[in-house]
Amino acid sequence: MQWLLLWTLDMSQRRSPSAIPVPVARALRKLGHDIRDARRRRRIPVAILAERASVSRTTLNKAEKGEPGVSLGTYATILFALGMVDRLADVADPRNDALGLALEEENLPKRIRLRRRQEPVKPKIRGGV
Repeated sequence: MQWLLLWTLDMSQRRSPSAIPVPVARALRKLGHDIRDARRRRRIPVAILAERASVSRTTLNKAEKGEPGVSLGTYATILFALGMVDRLADVADPRNDALGLALEEENLPKRIRLRRRQEPVKPKIRGGV
């Protein structure tokens, strides 16, 4: 978690809004290369995949390079055109979130006690009748 704080402080000093963390750039580059490899394994030309994904060839080339300016929707559409969109839904699945599960486990109670049953409140009698 310290790297996140350091990255946040470092980002506030930069002037370029397009600066992204190095791990994110690597992940996008890998995604782009994987998309390119999937297209080539299927022997689909760039023009055909771009048409199927309803994007320009330039946008598809940017996505295959892993450029961060390409929208998530574009990546998702390209994956759909390749028949690979099913795995996209599991990217942030809580079952795959090791850190989140560990933090949740830390907050589990050490003991669980039954609450004492409270006596029902007796109604007060008004007036002296």
